[in-house]
Amino acid sequence: MTQLKTPQDSDLKARHRVMWASGDYPDMVESFLLPLGPRLVDAAGIGPGRRVLDVAAGTGNAAIVAAQRGADVVASDLTPELLEAGRIRAQAAGVELAWVTADAEHLPFDDASFDVVISAIGAMFAPHHEQTAAELARVCRPGGTIGLLSWTPEGTIGSLFRAIGGFNPPPPPGVQPPPRWGTEQHVGELFGDTVAWREMARGVLEVTAFPEAGAFAEHFRTQYGPTITARANAAASGREGEFDEALDGVFREADRGTAGAARYELEYLVSIGTRAAD
Repeated sequence: MTQLKTPQDSDLKARHRVMWASGDYPDMVESFLLPLGPRLVDAAGIGPGRRVLDVAAGTGNAAIVAAQRGADVVASDLTPELLEAGRIRAQAAGVELAWVTADAEHLPFDDASFDVVISAIGAMFAPHHEQTAAELARVCRPGGTIGLLSWTPEGTIGSLFRAIGGFNPPPPPGVQPPPRWGTEQHVGELFGDTVAWREMARGVLEVTAFPEAGAFAEHFRTQYGPTITARANAAASGREGEFDEALDGVFREADRGTAGAARYELEYLVSIGTRAAD
């Protein structure tokens, strides 16, 4: 059952919109995240004639690819600025799809209205995991496909969130860490018997776009909303130096490259399942 919005919930989502609009997430997508969209679209088997919803679509990394495959696509996201960047990308790619500002926990779509519901490193950042999972399942028709791609807790992005978490205030009750979506057990528990999972596979996104670890850390420091927000919180208490060292340490430790040619393997979990009948 969809929960009613509360004033506290509305305030939290407003802060999330500001966070994701800060920095330059569209540039991060172009710099190293583009391969994730095709990976999820391929895994979900999206093709012509399928009605697809991409939840927390951002700039349309997966949604645009799905449209290029001939699907009828709706891209939804909490942050209008990201959707606008996506519209520009779609126009450049020569494809048409719908762009809808929407909260992943309160989707403005009818029950069972999509053949495929996907989210690539998007819905995992909605604060209330159970509510988000319930909405993803609700709008997918019985027999339809749900496809998720999420960063794992054990991977580099999971390490990043652990490193910066201590600089943020305690989360409101019921809010869970985003990388939990990257564990097979958590995804299974979230959806229960509403989804029969036919694939849960871990993979890595190889990143070689940065010459050294400090450049990749700086990319996150200046362009990634969650990092920008956490650093602002650290600066408010005079801990920005401590924050910077923690952030730099994550990327130094994860670097698998050589001098002048950093290389990262960012681990993710792809979960593909069939929506069960009610």
